[in-house]
Amino acid sequence: MSVIDLGEYGADFTANPYPYYAKMREAGPVHHVRTADGDRLWLVVGYEEARAALADPRLSKSPSVLGMTMMDERLIGPNLLVLDPPDHTRLRKLVGGQFTGRRVESLRPRVQRLTGELADAMAPSGHADLIDSFAFPLPIIVICELLGIPAADRDTFRAWSNEIVAPTGAGPEAAAIEGLAAYLDTLIEDKRASAPTDDLLSDLITARAEDGDRLSLAELRGLAYLLLLAGHETTVNLISNAVRVLLTHRDQLAALRADFGLLDAVVEETLRWEGPVENATFRFTREPVRIGPTLIPAYEPVLVSLASGGRDPERFPDPDRFDLRRDPRGHLAFGHGIHYCLGAPLARMEARIALRTLLERFPGLELDPDGGTLDWLPGLLMRGVRRLPVRW
Repeated sequence: MSVIDLGEYGADFTANPYPYYAKMREAGPVHHVRTADGDRLWLVVGYEEARAALADPRLSKSPSVLGMTMMDERLIGPNLLVLDPPDHTRLRKLVGGQFTGRRVESLRPRVQRLTGELADAMAPSGHADLIDSFAFPLPIIVICELLGIPAADRDTFRAWSNEIVAPTGAGPEAAAIEGLAAYLDTLIEDKRASAPTDDLLSDLITARAEDGDRLSLAELRGLAYLLLLAGHETTVNLISNAVRVLLTHRDQLAALRADFGLLDAVVEETLRWEGPVENATFRFTREPVRIGPTLIPAYEPVLVSLASGGRDPERFPDPDRFDLRRDPRGHLAFGHGIHYCLGAPLARMEARIALRTLLERFPGLELDPDGGTLDWLPGLLMRGVRRLPVRW
């Protein structure tokens, strides 16, 4: 099988990968590709094949299959994204027992107040970078409060997070991870030494399974790291992507303004059409694995394209049309199987509240024509822009 060089597609692929994914799907559901960084991997682009791959135990989440350790796992500690059962099962049970639907629902009034406060702060200027003023602050404040992270530390965390999710180089990325690791160590030790407080990290520190099992320091650090990054980066992109899509689909925006009962449909169709995560994090073949007509050798890295799966016409007719009246159920934006996103209910709730607040508060909301070209996040992981200039 020939190798497709994604680097040859250049900036156009970063800005709009969907036509390229469509051409790949037409040629087959799995392809051997080379990234812009020169790495070779297998890319799953068909919906049914992607859904099956996300739940296939032959595809390990642990790079130890290849005799490797990811930088964040080495510097921070194990987290749910790099573990297989039984280790994954154990950690998921311990954190899942604390990250409950009741806890998420209890955050609703706070999310509503925050969105109102952020909108109030934006209003006088008549224009803003929606990400800097709204889409970033909301989820970062929520996840920091949920975990018990002091408000004064949010800006420092944002700098680390930006570098980790969209690294500017191996050195700066390592420095950001090391800085966050040291910070989390101090935070966890401070919480262990102080009286218990009503936050998720404190509850994880004291959590015990029925057999008395508890989380180690490295496991606590790894879980906090994952919840912090995944708990806000995906929601930033979900909110900003939804706003950008609505402002470029005025008929759909008008339908939503006429009936806010369509909010759920907006969120789900955005997740399908322009979800916050382009490709799931790496998987690794434990043995030769056949996906569709392709036999992937053992010990190979595999990326499952959530973005391509959401535009597969075999699953979603007329997939390039953004349509609030379609049924987008079954999209893969939050994954599938045992690694399905733990924070999906929180992300959905924040996005629904954020969108309604924005549209009710700013009836003239539109993209700012003087805002310049969109600066897309680099790499194959996240799908979104660094800035979203708007006016009202």
